Amino acid sequence: MKFTKHYNLTGKHAILSPSKYHWINYTPEKFITVYARRLAQRRGIELHDFAQRCIKLGQKLPRSRSALNRYVNDAIGFRMEPEQILFYSPHAFGSADAISFRSNTLRIHDLKTGTSRVFMHQLEVYAGLFCLEYEYQPNKIDIELRIYQGSETIQHIPESLEIRRIMDKIVVFDKQIEEMQMMED
Repeated sequence: MKFTKHYNLTGKHAILSPSKYHWINYTPEKFITVYARRLAQRRGIELHDFAQRCIKLGQKLPRSRSALNRYVNDAIGFRMEPEQILFYSPHAFGSADAISFRSNTLRIHDLKTGTSRVFMHQLEVYAGLFCLEYEYQPNKIDIELRIYQGSETIQHIPESLEIRRIMDKIVVFDKQIEEMQMMED
């Protein structure tokens, strides 16, 4: 048998994929819900790309209660860097939506385009990664974290001990990953 080569599909995943087979048990209503969530995720990615371009170009958006507009305008106002990768190791890194470090103050802002409940833990991990990568002690700097979602802006000033705890876990778990990988070889 000579199989057809589908080069254009290499690395892609179908909605009705065998590897994500749970759809075979969905009702039409459940499938519509799941598919709508996937479309919302795609729109979220597009909104993040749009916000990144606006911030890089310094293009403010009209003042409004929209999370996107407030996020972009605040990031420009604080002269933040969009989509900045924070790196500790190949096992511990992430891309902060917007970040700045000036006058001994670390600011990390995150744009949430969905409707699910949000938590500051993601931004606290970014703060920990920043401190590890750039060798800052969290008790020696000011940290402000913000999440923009819907018509709300949630601001959080984390405890330096919490950021230190996260940093310690990153270091310990990263070392455990390295040890486990050495045992595999």
